Amino acid sequence: MNQIPALIRVFAYLSILTVGGGMAAFPELKVLTVDVHHWLDFKQLIHLYSVGQMMPGPNMMMIVSIGEWAAGLAGAVVVLLAFFGPTAVLALTIGRLWVRLEKWPWRASIQKGLAPVSIGLLLAGCFTMARGAITGWNTAVIGMSVFLILLRFKINPALLILGGALVGLFTFKPIGPL
Repeated sequence: MNQIPALIRVFAYLSILTVGGGMAAFPELKVLTVDVHHWLDFKQLIHLYSVGQMMPGPNMMMIVSIGEWAAGLAGAVVVLLAFFGPTAVLALTIGRLWVRLEKWPWRASIQKGLAPVSIGLLLAGCFTMARGAITGWNTAVIGMSVFLILLRFKINPALLILGGALVGLFTFKPIGPL
């Protein structure tokens, strides 16, 4: 079955949900790619998102891998365009309009209303990911440690990601043949 039309629909829709960043769309990404279309399982999605955190550039570039798994190279290209295209056009359009509405009295009210929406979407994404990533006391300790370190110290998050990879290397046994 040709997955290209479904990939376009799903990722163009998800593109619009990324208010506040890619994590804001994570709950719906999980529902559509794992539960509805079965392009991958939840563990694979968490793995892709985690690896995306380590890559330079937008962490949501990991969506290209989903497109490739579902429909090969054409799927990867389609997902890339469907996910980043609508957001780019919308950002350009809204950005131009926002400058023109600089003195509009409702502008500040809209901005104040959107900030908590972004926070709510991000928290929903975090909780969705936590359901699949926190699988025992050891993963809970890693997650809570990173959270507390980031609250207390000014540290580059890339160092925490690298640290988490090293802890995982020495803490968890390998899955599958070596």
